[in-house]
Amino acid sequence: MSQPQTAITPRRAEDFPEWYQQVVRAADLAENSDVRGCMVIKPWGYGIWENMQRVLDGMFKATGHKNAYFPLFIPLSYLAKEAEHVEGFAKECAVVTHHRLEGDGQGGLRPAPGAKLTEPLVVRPTSETIIGATYAKWVQSYRDLPILINQWANVVRWEMRPRVFLRTAEFLWQEGHTAHETESEARAETEQMLRVYETFARDYLAIPVFVGEKSEAERFPGAVQTLCIEAMVQDRKAIQAGTSHFLGQNFAKASGIEFLSRNNTREHAWTTSWGVSTRLIGTLIMAHGDDDGIILPPRVAPAHVVIMPVIPKPEARVAVMEAVEKLAAALRAQSFAGEPIRVEVDARDIGGGAKSWEWVKKGVPVRVEIGPRDLEKGSVAVARRDRGVKEKEFLATDVFVSGAGAMLESIQQVLLERATALRDAHTVEINSREEFYAFFTPKNAERPEVHGGFALVHWNGSREVEEKIKEDLKVTIRCIPHVEGSGPGICPFTGEPSTRRVVFAKSY
Repeated sequence: MSQPQTAITPRRAEDFPEWYQQVVRAADLAENSDVRGCMVIKPWGYGIWENMQRVLDGMFKATGHKNAYFPLFIPLSYLAKEAEHVEGFAKECAVVTHHRLEGDGQGGLRPAPGAKLTEPLVVRPTSETIIGATYAKWVQSYRDLPILINQWANVVRWEMRPRVFLRTAEFLWQEGHTAHETESEARAETEQMLRVYETFARDYLAIPVFVGEKSEAERFPGAVQTLCIEAMVQDRKAIQAGTSHFLGQNFAKASGIEFLSRNNTREHAWTTSWGVSTRLIGTLIMAHGDDDGIILPPRVAPAHVVIMPVIPKPEARVAVMEAVEKLAAALRAQSFAGEPIRVEVDARDIGGGAKSWEWVKKGVPVRVEIGPRDLEKGSVAVARRDRGVKEKEFLATDVFVSGAGAMLESIQQVLLERATALRDAHTVEINSREEFYAFFTPKNAERPEVHGGFALVHWNGSREVEEKIKEDLKVTIRCIPHVEGSGPGICPFTGEPSTRRVVFAKSY
C-alpha cells in the first residue's frame, strides 16, 4: 500500500534529524551562513522570534524588570574571576586579540603585530561577569537593591556540531541578571522566572514541560542551583527550553558587588540569571511539525490567517481582490489573545496549488481561498493547519469572520493537547536497571535515534552513577521535578535509598 504524498521527505518516522533540516528549509525559516556554525534567520523565522520576544518582554516587565544593554566584549580577566564559570565556558569562547588589520604583502590581510590588545577580549558567551562588574559600581547600599534587569542580545559559544536553531555558534537570546539584598529574595526571583518560562511554553508555544532542578553535574557553571523547563519533542528526546539560576554570592564575590546593610555591615549581594534563546524555534518545529512542514501555534505565528485569491480569469480580478481586501480588514478588526488578528494577503501570480503548499509548509494556522464562485455564494474556503492538508470547509464569510478568534484558540489548544498526549504516552516509571537500559537501547540498529522517551527513576544522588549512564547510553538527568507525589524509593543502580524520582532522557 503506497503512502500518501507529503511535502517533506524524508518523513519523521524515516529520519527525524534530516526531516528537521528539511522543514527549516521548506518553511523558509533560516539557512546556514558562510560562517561555519552561524545562521541567517529569514523573515518568517525572525517573525516567530519577534513574537516570542514581544510576549516574553511583556511578561518580564510585568514582574518588575527593565531592559538594558551591556558590552559584547568581556575582558579575559573578568571571565577568569569565577573559576567554575571559566572552566565551564573556556572551550566555547571566541577571543579577540588584535584591533587592526594590515596587508600581508601577498594581497591579503593579517592582524597587525603592533595592534595586539594588552588584554584579550572574549566575545560574550554569557554576561554574568561583565554585568557583575557593572553592578559593583551601581550598588553601594541596601537601598540600591534589588536590581532587576534583562537584556536582549546575541552570544557566541563555539559549536563543533552545529544545527540551525538548536546549536549554533552565534544565537539570539535574552538574559536576565538580578541582584538582591537577601538570599530568600534571590531564590524567590529564580523560582518566579522559571514559572514565567513554564507559562510561556504552555500558553504560547503550546508545549508542556517538566519543571525542576538540574543535578549538580548539569548545573550552570558557577551557580548554586539551576532550575529548568524540559520539553519532549517528537523523537522523544528532551530539549532544555529555559533555565533560571540562583548564583548565591559566588559572582558577587568575584565581581565585588558589596553593599552597606541595614545593620551597617558590608555584605555581598545575592544574584540570579535566567534565559531562553532562539533554540525555542527549533523546539517548536520538533514539537509540532508534521510530514508537511511546521505547524505554528497561533499565539506566536507571524500571520494567523493567509488569504489566497483565486482568479481563474483576468476579468474576475477586480471583484475578487475587493472581496479579499474587505475580508482582510474585517479579520484585522477581530481579536485573538488580546491582539488584532494578523492577516497576510498572498496575491502573487503563481499557481494556487503551489501557493497553498507554501503556506502549509510555513505552518500558517488558517488558509483561506476566495474565488468567483465563493463570491456568488457569500462564502470562503477555510483550511486549518492542525487538520489534514486536503481538509477544507466552506463557511459563510460573516460566520468565518466572527468565529476566527475562536478557531485560532481551538488550534492553539489542539496543539497543546497533542504535545501533552505525546509526552505522557512516552513518560514511564522504571524500577530496574535492566528495564532502564532496555528503554534507552534502540530496537532497530538502522534507527539509533529511536528510543523510549522520558524515564522517571529513583536516583540516590550519585555522580558516579550519573556519569556511567551518560557514558553507556548518552542519557542524562534532565531535571529533578518540582512536583510532589513520587515519594521515597530505591535507586535501581545502587540499591540505596532515594528520596524521589528524577527525569532521565536523551537530549539535544
